[in-house]
Amino acid sequence: MNRKEDYSAVKKLVDAAQHIVVIQAENPDGDSVGSAMALEEILGDLGKIVTLYCPVQIGSYLGYIKGCDRIVDELPHNFDLSIIVDTASATLLERAIEPANLAQIKTRPSIVIDHHSTEGTIPFEHLPIIDASKVATGELIYEIAKTNSWDINPQASEDLVISILADSLGLITENTTSSSIRAVANLVDCGASLCAIDTRRREFMKKSPEILSYKGQLLQRVEYFADGELALVHIPWEEITEYSAKYNPSMLVIDEMRLVNDVKLAICLKTYPDGKITGKIRCNPGYKIAETVAKYFGGGGHAYVAGFRTYSDNFDEVKAELIGAVNKILKEYKTKE
Repeated sequence: MNRKEDYSAVKKLVDAAQHIVVIQAENPDGDSVGSAMALEEILGDLGKIVTLYCPVQIGSYLGYIKGCDRIVDELPHNFDLSIIVDTASATLLERAIEPANLAQIKTRPSIVIDHHSTEGTIPFEHLPIIDASKVATGELIYEIAKTNSWDINPQASEDLVISILADSLGLITENTTSSSIRAVANLVDCGASLCAIDTRRREFMKKSPEILSYKGQLLQRVEYFADGELALVHIPWEEITEYSAKYNPSMLVIDEMRLVNDVKLAICLKTYPDGKITGKIRCNPGYKIAETVAKYFGGGGHAYVAGFRTYSDNFDEVKAELIGAVNKILKEYKTKE
C-alpha cells in the first residue's frame, strides 16, 4: 500500500468533480459527523459544491458540531463523486445505498475513507482509503489534506479535532498514537479551540427532568450476564420514538453501565417494528472484544467500540444468542491473554 499514491488518487478524483456528496452510515457518531463537516469545509474551499447526506436523523447530542443541521436525508440526483466516511460496511450503509440510491452512486466515481479494521463489503467499485492505524477517520482526512496541500481552515480544524476526540474518547484509548496527538496539536494551531468545543459539548449534554427520569428507568432495567461481566439493556421501539429526538437512549446509559464492578462490556439493544435489532457495544480497557462480538452478527467497529444490526422476529432468541456469544468470546479472550 502506497499512501502517497492513494492520496494522489483521491486528489485526482476530487479535482475532476464539481458536485461531491459525502455519505454517512446509519449510525452517525462524532467521528462520522466531524469528518463529514470537515470535508464540506475543505472541499468547499477548493471550489466544490458539497452535499452532506445521511439516511437517518443526526442525534441531538451531536448538535454541538457546528453546521450539522446542513446534513440532509435525501441523496441529491446530480453529483460527480461520492465520498463515504467512517465505514466500509454494506450492512451499515443499507439505507444509504438502497436500490434507488445505488443506481446513482455506482455509476459515478466513489471514495471510501475509513479507519476500521473490519473487512470492506461495499458492493460497487470505489477507491478504498482504509487505515486502521488511525484512531479516527478525521485523523486520516487530516493526513490526506496535508499530503495534498489542501487548506484546513479554522472550522475544518475544529471539525477534525471533534472527530479525533470522539473516537479516541479524548485521546485516551489504546489506539491513540503520538501522531493522533500531534494532529490535534497542529489543528489547534490552525484555529481549533478545545475549550470552545468542550463548552458546547457540555451544553448539549444537558438533560431535561423527563430525560433524567427516563435514564433512571433504563438503569433500573440493566441486566447482568456472563458472571456479571456483561451489562445489557433493551430499548424498545416505543421508547426510541418517544425519546430519541431529545437524547439518544443508548448514549444516556452505556458508559455508566461500564462503570459497574466486574463489568467488562456493555451492550444496548434496540428493537424496531420491521424486526431490525441493533446493538451498540462498549468495552472497558483491557478487553478488546467489541469488534469480535459485533462481527458475530455481521457488524464491525473497533476493539472497544462497535455495533451490529440483525433482523429477527424473535428478540429473545437473538438476546440468548448474543449472551452465549459474549460468554464464549470472553472465555477465549481470557485464555489468549
